[in-house]
Amino acid sequence: MKSNDQFTGKAEVYAKYRPSYPPEYIEYIISKAGLNEDSIIADIGSGTGILSGQLIDRGFTVIGVEPNDDMRTVAEQALKTDSRFISIKGTAENTSLTDNSINLVTVAQAFHWFDMEPFKLECQRILHQDGKVALVWNSRDGSSDINKESAEVCQRYCPNFKGFSGGMEETPIAFQQFFKDGKYDLKFFHNDLQFNLNGFLGRYLSASYSPKKTDEEYHPFLTALSNLFSRYSNSGQIVIPNITRSYLGIV
Repeated sequence: MKSNDQFTGKAEVYAKYRPSYPPEYIEYIISKAGLNEDSIIADIGSGTGILSGQLIDRGFTVIGVEPNDDMRTVAEQALKTDSRFISIKGTAENTSLTDNSINLVTVAQAFHWFDMEPFKLECQRILHQDGKVALVWNSRDGSSDINKESAEVCQRYCPNFKGFSGGMEETPIAFQQFFKDGKYDLKFFHNDLQFNLNGFLGRYLSASYSPKKTDEEYHPFLTALSNLFSRYSNSGQIVIPNITRSYLGIV
């Protein structure tokens, strides 16, 4: 399966249950990238438009580049009333954007799917001089018991599970090769997530590795997650320790 097909059929649950990014992170990238009201942001692998929407709310024009038709359609429906959102069918390695037209490239929850070297060249082509690239993930805090046990559930019932966020914890990404001279800002922001049972299940069902309803693992997967929720929840709510991890620099 191609990486841009991993989320086919999961766009609506992704949009409903995936978390946004903390306000402190949004403020940080605006400041560090030196953005102003005329700045144009390219959100590459924009998915259902979660980060795009937050940036549009701050007054920026955002071009969402997304190859998956399901994900892109959901983003277009959610953001269609705002003329500052421009939706394009394209890939990270071939965005079709104009040379030197972008002030900031953002990539949320998607960089681990990209072919890094061609994407780097594409960023160099579309960015203004000294324009930056912001890579961000909402990542589960791996030191917490609930996240350790949920990873065990995923390993048991999800044949495609390689670790959370595409296995970037288990197989670290060579960020030094991506950013110019190996230099980048690494920042962490607390972003704990609170869910009821439906939200908890939905968060896992939105993952690329999660089984679909037609898979034999689907119902055992939900049962195991429901049991986990029962053990860790309080008054029908569960808190998942989560960290927003940011990498920002010139490429």
